[in-house]
Amino acid sequence: MIIGVFPGQGSQTPGFLSPWLDLPGARELVGGYSDAAGVDLLAAGTEWDADAIRDTKIAQPLIVAASLLSWRELAERTDAVFAGVAGHSVGEIAALVAAGVLSDDEGLRLVGIRGRAMADAADAAPTGMAAVVGGVEDDVLARLAGLDLTPANYNGGGQIVAAGALDALASLAADAPRGARVIPLRVAGAFHTRYMAPAVETLAAAASELAPADPVLTLWTNADGTAVGSGARALDLLVGQVASPVRWDLCMASFADAGVTGLVELSPAGTLTGLAKRGLRGVPAVAVKTPDDLDAAVALLTEEAA
Repeated sequence: MIIGVFPGQGSQTPGFLSPWLDLPGARELVGGYSDAAGVDLLAAGTEWDADAIRDTKIAQPLIVAASLLSWRELAERTDAVFAGVAGHSVGEIAALVAAGVLSDDEGLRLVGIRGRAMADAADAAPTGMAAVVGGVEDDVLARLAGLDLTPANYNGGGQIVAAGALDALASLAADAPRGARVIPLRVAGAFHTRYMAPAVETLAAAASELAPADPVLTLWTNADGTAVGSGARALDLLVGQVASPVRWDLCMASFADAGVTGLVELSPAGTLTGLAKRGLRGVPAVAVKTPDDLDAAVALLTEEAA
């Protein structure tokens, strides 16, 4: 069972889209994605610097566009199919498109709205996020609660992302839980927390205008790691997830229970394959960072199908 996974915000780097745009039809595809999202993704993915593409309203559609471009290109190169898909945070929109719940244009319009709404919510208060790596989970969670911080991402492999007020995050870094390291993340706000409640309302209004189809591939949700068979339910969970923790640890546990034999992370890849090395030990994983990595993904899919 090979699973396709789609990364979340923070996976982008300056110029990462450039090699993808040399592929036939890629510029036209991304141009259409730009129109749907309301962002110049061609310039953002090739010319803009790290600060510009860290902006939430830019980063989110850029990541989803790159994921879908690499997904489409991979499908052109092999008849082998994935057994299922999942996305981390904003990557869930790419996963819904890959599973047939939304069209490409619907996904890019939705992520454009999501990115702008979350950026607006983040501007309302000085908040941020930090990765807490290591330590005893109960101790980490107790320390976060004492500082009124939220465990926004349970990433598995001993990593929890804390989110909340900047002064509380500074206190966490100054006095980390025993055995843990605190790594500040370069994001614009406390995503997947109560601070994002206004964005949930905006996204819910946009989602209400869509008519999602049921997934044609197994689709796992960040909400609790379970497989979702209803497109409408998947879309509802995606909306609520904006202000709720990402349970990627439970997604990986579900992958293991389902008998995963390989993982392919679509562009801009690296983060989720890194988590899989700790959370899914021994499972082969391919990070599709550039078109040169597509052959390895095809090989993994082909081997599974043989």
